Amino acid sequence: MGAVTVRLPAAVHAKVSELASREGISIDQFVASAVAEKMACVLTLDFLRHEAAHGRRADFERYLDAVPDEPPAQPDRLPGS
Repeated sequence: MGAVTVRLPAAVHAKVSELASREGISIDQFVASAVAEKMACVLTLDFLRHEAAHGRRADFERYLDAVPDEPPAQPDRLPGS
């Protein structure tokens, strides 16, 4: 496992400490989890951008055209609609 020293503003450190304690985990575990979540977001965006760059508008339109033009089923409707 690698080691990283991170300097945090006092207020951020205090809040991280509080949240980690509330979750019953160490600050190291909290920070590692936060980093992993951010990494997943960045990698997901990279993947989606890559896929979008290789997509074709005509294919997208063809799939959209196959969707029936009718209102969503009741369980899928937004409240008030």
